Formats: sequence, C-alpha cells, structure tokens
Amino acid sequence: MAPTDETEQVTQDIAPPGPTPPPRPPAGAEATNGAGMPRWLPRAMVLALALIACFQLGSWAFHQLTGLLINVLIAFFLALAVEPAVSWMAARGLRRGFATFIVFMGVMIASAGFITLMGSMLAGQIVDMVEDFPDYLDKVISWINQTFHTDLSRVEVQDSLVHSDWLQKYVQNSASGVLDVSAQVLGGLFQLLTILLFSFYFAADGPRLRRALCSVLPPAKQAEVLRAWEIAVDKTGGYLYSRGLMALISGIAHYVLLQTLDVPYAPVLAVWVGLVSQFIPTIGTYLAGALPMLIAFTVDPWYALWVLIFVVIYQQFENYMLQPKLTAKSVDIHPAVAFGSVIAGTALLGAVGALIAIPAVATLQAFLGAYVKRYDVTDDPRVHGHRRRVGPTLLARVRRALGGPNEPGAAAESETRPKPDGRP
Repeated sequence: MAPTDETEQVTQDIAPPGPTPPPRPPAGAEATNGAGMPRWLPRAMVLALALIACFQLGSWAFHQLTGLLINVLIAFFLALAVEPAVSWMAARGLRRGFATFIVFMGVMIASAGFITLMGSMLAGQIVDMVEDFPDYLDKVISWINQTFHTDLSRVEVQDSLVHSDWLQKYVQNSASGVLDVSAQVLGGLFQLLTILLFSFYFAADGPRLRRALCSVLPPAKQAEVLRAWEIAVDKTGGYLYSRGLMALISGIAHYVLLQTLDVPYAPVLAVWVGLVSQFIPTIGTYLAGALPMLIAFTVDPWYALWVLIFVVIYQQFENYMLQPKLTAKSVDIHPAVAFGSVIAGTALLGAVGALIAIPAVATLQAFLGAYVKRYDVTDDPRVHGHRRRVGPTLLARVRRALGGPNEPGAAAESETRPKPDGRP
C-alpha cells in the first residue's frame, strides 16, 4: 500500500530514538530573561528602602525624645518609692489621689525648707567673708612683706585687681552668661514640674495602670508582671526609707559634734551631711564632709581636723555596723555590685543613672533570685577558700630535703616513687 500524506506526517512526528532534546523557548524569551530584572527585585528594593526610612525615623525620634524618656524613668522610680506610703494611706480610707497629694506636698515642703535653710546659710557665710575680706587681705600682705621683704599695701593691691584686664573680661563674660544661666534655671524648673506631674499620675493611678498593662497579657504573664511590679515597689521603697533612716541618724550624730564645737549653722550642716552622704552614691560622703570642714576651719583650723576625724570614723561605723542591719531586707546587694552599678548608671544616664542604679540592680537581683533555680553547694574545701592538699606540704618537703634519706618517711616515699625508666 502506497504511503499517504497522513502516514508521512505521523512518521515525521515520531521522535527518533535517543535522548530527547529540551523544548525550545518561545521567540523573544531569551532576550527577555537575559536583559530584564527579576520580578521580586523591585519589591525587595522598596521594602529595604522602607525599612531604612523607618529606622532613620525611629532613631531621630528617639534622640529627640531622650530627655522626655529620662524624665519619665525618674518619675516612675519616684512613684515606686512613694507607692508604699500612698497604699498605706489608701488602705486607711483616704482616696488614692488625695493620699498621693499629701505625700508629694510633704516632700516638696521638706525640700523647700532645706533649700531655704541652705541658701540662708550660704548667703550669711558669703556676707561674712566679704566683710572680713579686708582683714584677710591685710594679714596676707603683712605675711608676704615679712617673708619676702617687700613693700606692698592693700590699696595698691585693690587698685591693681579692680583695674586689671582679666577682671574686666570676667565681668563681661559673666554678664553675657546671665541669659544662659536663666535659660538653664527655667529649663530645670520645667523638667522638675514634668517629673512631678508624671510621678503623681503614676502613683495616683497605679492600680489603673497595672490593669491596663495586664489587660493585654495572658493570665500566666499577668501574674509574672504583677510579681515583678511588687518586687520593684518593695526594693525601691525599701531603698528610699532605709537611706532616709540612715540620713536621720547621720544628721543627728554630726549635729551633736558641730554643736559641741560651736560651729555656726550646725542644724543646716547636719541635714546637709545626712542627705548628701546617703543619696549621692560613692562620692556623697566626701561632698558632705567638705562643707562642715570649711565652715569649721573659719572658726578654728583644729575644728576642721576634728570634723574630718569624726567623718572618717562615722563612715566606718556606718559601713560595717549600721548599713548591713538596715538594708538587709531592702537592698541587700554586694558593695562591689553597688559600686559597679553606680558607675554603669553614671555612664549611661549621668547623675540620674547614679541615683536609680542601686534600686534598679536590687530589683533585678530580687527578680532573678525568685526565678533562677539554685542548687545545694558541694561540701568541698575549695568552696570555703581552702586549697586541697594533693601532695606533701612545703614545710614537709623542706624537712625531708634537709634530713636526707634518713628522714622518717623518705625511704617509703622513695620506694613508692616510680623510676624514670618506668620500672617499679
């Protein structure tokens, strides 16, 4: 039978034996794949640019709001500090807002009274120093004339000081810096009002704030948050009240000393020593003792020495006797940890970090102690600081070396000691 056109078409469609070649892409596809970009690349570029823009915007906003965030942090710790007093008054029937108002008014009145007394003391001392300045200058000039055989007079020295170029420049710079000082004072007052406002709302609306925070968490997380909040309140309030009690004891002790030495402004100086030494970490003791020593030096130089001796002795008594008993249940942290936390807080937030570092670390330590599992320590001598004796002591080795092979025990040790070649 002769082949037809249909059979020829079927035989052409049948693939020859061997490997099947890959299908050819449609026309124009090679050019498109080689020259164009993938479909996901534009979306990835847009997403990357959006993430960079969001990061830059967040970084800019964080730097702009750093001052506000620090104020809110200070206000939160202040609210935690007054929380026990406010809760105690609220449990006795007072409204929480009114109880918070009473606590804050007491703190503000005490602070204003202290600042007023310190200002009056400093103003009085400055007036006395200005009035006695000619006498001091006469004494200094007479000492210089007697020692160096000069012929100076107070009038010449005063004229040279008044008409000197550096004094005129200093007066001009001080006059130009008055506006800067005024702006800083106004900024400080605004910052203080901001902190007081936020701390008042945190303390007065503490239960409402806790309910709002727990409403977005599951029940298991709510218990943990409330427990952490309670630990923070206990540690911060305990730190404040223990420091306040130690400041009261320190103030009374220094008041007795200053009153005995008949140093002027003894009550104000005692309050200064008590507050500064307790609420300024690390360097507070030295700052607190410098001012009473200076005032005592104006009365009698030996009084300044007595004040220095008393400050050093009382500091040791406080560190080893008073502070461990008062802070055993509130902020029982190691002195090295407290010192390191103060340094870290100062590096992060400056003076604010130094003030809140110790209660923050105490809160973290108590929180970790509540959740970290602990085990019984093995009864090993090295735990108690004793080294384990593996071989003979140094004294026994010296005796054996001096006594030679006739020393008791030397022969036995030599018999049991292995030979260099490994033979017994």
